[in-house]
Amino acid sequence: MKLGIVGLPNVGKSTLFNAITNAGAQSANYPFCTIDPNVGVVAVPDERLDRLTEMYSSAKTTPAVIEFVDIAGLVKGASRGEGLGNKFLANIREVDAIVHVVRCFEDDDIIHVDGSVDPARDMETINLELIFADMEAVERRLQRTVKALKGDKSLQAEVDLLNRIYAALESGLPARSVECTPEEEAVLDASPLLTRKPVIYAANLSESDFADGAADSNPHYRTVCAAAEAEHAEVLPICAQMEADIADMDEEEKALFLSELGLTHSGLDRLIQKSYSLLGLISYLTAGPTESRAWTIVKGTKAPGAAGKIHTDFERGFIRAEVVAYTDLMACGSMTAAKEKGLVRSEGKEYVVQDGDVVLFRFNV
Repeated sequence: MKLGIVGLPNVGKSTLFNAITNAGAQSANYPFCTIDPNVGVVAVPDERLDRLTEMYSSAKTTPAVIEFVDIAGLVKGASRGEGLGNKFLANIREVDAIVHVVRCFEDDDIIHVDGSVDPARDMETINLELIFADMEAVERRLQRTVKALKGDKSLQAEVDLLNRIYAALESGLPARSVECTPEEEAVLDASPLLTRKPVIYAANLSESDFADGAADSNPHYRTVCAAAEAEHAEVLPICAQMEADIADMDEEEKALFLSELGLTHSGLDRLIQKSYSLLGLISYLTAGPTESRAWTIVKGTKAPGAAGKIHTDFERGFIRAEVVAYTDLMACGSMTAAKEKGLVRSEGKEYVVQDGDVVLFRFNV
């Protein structure tokens, strides 16, 4: 999964990026990887892996990972290529979801690029650039499809869909605000639109607002929530500075710090949880003496497709999957005990893999 972090200058975007990538590297036995100066790969925290590693005395533990991209270069006119606009838009096209950091705190020492804190205006600045880029893309596709319609009347449904999308964009709404059938979603997948990508608005609060659970009393935060609801987006209250403060702490210190604030999870953990939910992702697990590992799949994936995440040969030669729920395995204490109690199931090609399934695939090629 690749998440792109966007935002205007001085909203806390880079502070958040630096904090969560560093925290992610610290929180699991997975090396922090810098692909280039603005890309970081972090491990997905999963306590289940630690317990499986302990149960099997695994030589290696491999968590699922998320790639964060600190997308820079946005200015007004980016959709027309101004500033680093072309690079900015190209980077967004490559991500699965967008984390849009919005400033919701007042601080006279941190100058806002537009002179004042106004989340609605800031959100609109970025969203309009994405909308303008999508309008151009939809218009080009619409022209081609209308021309092809003369010889293929079956394209009328696509023309109608594109007109609905364009009308929404023209009124300032993202493409994701348009309700579509699964068939229409498939049509749009042929040429992905920037404003169809799922969005999480990271409302960056002051430490006092965040720590005291007073986010709802912050008018800027309420503005973000209202705007997000209108465009089918998610909101995550967060304090980037606090995340930076805890990024270098060890796990014990971090847990104590969060506990004092009445929190059980860091901003990174909550961002990952919300991202998985937003994208419809789950994790299944494999375990053994050699390695315990988490694998990320789309909810609803059947056993052969899940096996293909490990290797294409597993999917091609799939025979069956031996499955036990993680909670059942832990309750029994061992795979042998789980089998004796009849909790290890033999599943075929139609089985839909569930979050937390511990799976052993049988295959033959």
